[in-house]
Amino acid sequence: MELLIVGTLDGQIGAASKIAIAQGGQVSLASTVEQALDVLRSGKSVELVMIDVKLDIHKFISSLEQERINVLVVACGVANDTSLAVKAIKAGAKEYIPLPPDPELIGAVLAAATRENHALIYGDKKTEDILKIAKQIAPSEASVLLTGSSGTGKEIFSRFIHDNSKRANKKFVAVNCAAIPETLLESELFGYEKGAFTGAVARRIGKFEDASDGTLLLDEISEMDIAIQAKLLRAIQEKEIDRIGGKSPIKVNTRIIATSNRNLEEAVQNGTFRQDLYYRLNVISMNIPDLKDRPDDILVLAKHFIKKYSELNDLPMKDLSKEAADLLLHYLWPGNVRELENTMHRAVLLSCGDEIGIEAIMLQNPQAVKEETPTVGQTVASMERRLIIDTLKHTMGNRTTAANILGISIRTLRNKLKQYQEEGFDFPSAPQGQ
Repeated sequence: MELLIVGTLDGQIGAASKIAIAQGGQVSLASTVEQALDVLRSGKSVELVMIDVKLDIHKFISSLEQERINVLVVACGVANDTSLAVKAIKAGAKEYIPLPPDPELIGAVLAAATRENHALIYGDKKTEDILKIAKQIAPSEASVLLTGSSGTGKEIFSRFIHDNSKRANKKFVAVNCAAIPETLLESELFGYEKGAFTGAVARRIGKFEDASDGTLLLDEISEMDIAIQAKLLRAIQEKEIDRIGGKSPIKVNTRIIATSNRNLEEAVQNGTFRQDLYYRLNVISMNIPDLKDRPDDILVLAKHFIKKYSELNDLPMKDLSKEAADLLLHYLWPGNVRELENTMHRAVLLSCGDEIGIEAIMLQNPQAVKEETPTVGQTVASMERRLIIDTLKHTMGNRTTAANILGISIRTLRNKLKQYQEEGFDFPSAPQGQ
C-alpha cells in the first residue's frame, strides 16, 4: 500500500513512517494540505492519508470531495488534543491516532485500509494447480478474469500474476469498484482536466494512466455502472482514454485484471453487464475455490496469521492446540481467507495459555461446521455448546456481547443457555440488569 503523511505530526514522522514501512507500506510526505492535494492529483496510488490534526482537515477533506478524490483519511495528534480530535472526526476523518504512534494501532488502521501483506501462502494441491496456470499465463498481455467468493484472495492472485508478468517492475494499481461511489468511479479511473466540473481546480491523473505500462486491477467489476462499462470497453479496445473534460484521447498501455464474486454470465443476461465487455475481459478466466474446498490451505494460513499478528502485537509465538486445529479444519469458513485471518488475529489476542486453544477461537457463525466430528465422540452440538460457554467466559457473562461475537441473536443465545442449564451444564451468570 501507499501511505501519504501530511504535516509534521509533532516530530513523529520518522516513527510513523518506520511503522508503516514495517507493515509493508510505501510512504510519501507532504508538508501542507496543498502539497498533499498535488500528490493526489498526480495520480499517485495513495490508499491512506495520515494528516496532522493541527492542519485544516475540513478544507482538505472538502477539497477531496469537490475534486472527486477517493482516499481514506485518518488524523494524528498528541494524546491530549481531544478537542482537535473531535473536530477532525466531524470534518470527515475516519479515525484519530494519538501520538507518539502505537504500532498495534497503526497496524490495525493499515490492515483496515488495505491488505498490506501480499504474500501467497498455501498448502493445498488445488491452490498449487491454480498458481501453475497463473504463472503460465502471466507473461501474456491478455486480460484476466478472476472469479470466486468474497474473501478467497482474488487480489492476492492478481498480484501474483502481475509479479510474474513482463510488467513486474511497473505499477500494480488496484481499484475497488464496489467501494467507490458511482459518481466518483469515472473520475477515479479516467481522471479529469482542470475546470471539467465544479471543484476540478487542477488536472487529475486517473488510475488507467497511472497504471500505464503496468497492471490495473478492477476489483468486483460486476458492481460497475453500465455507463462506465462503455468507456472501459473503449479503453481496452483502443488502448486510449478520455479524461473528463479532455479535448483529445490519451494513449495508454494498461493490462487489465478483473475480479467478480458474482456470475457475470447471469449479469449479462440480466442486462446489468455488457456482453462485449465480458468477452473482452474473459480472455483468460480462473476461478478461486472457497477455502473449505482447499482444506490443506487452512492450517498453513492459520499459522502464517498467528506469526504475523504475534509479531505485530509483540507477543510470543504459540502453537495451535490439536482441538483448535480440528475446529479450524471442520469449520466451513463462509468468509473464506479474510474470515480466517480475522479469527486468528482475535485468537492471538485472546489466548492466555502456552498454546492457542479452542477457547480462543471465536467463530462468526459457530453453526457452520462440517458434519464430520473433529474428535471421536464429539458432536457438532457439543462443539457449539463449548463455543458458546467459552465465549460467555470471555465476555464475563455479558449475553449481548457474546451474541454479537457468535453472530447469533440474543434470543437464540438465551434459548441455548436455557437448554444447557436444563442439561446440567455450568456457565457464567449474567451481569446485573441483563
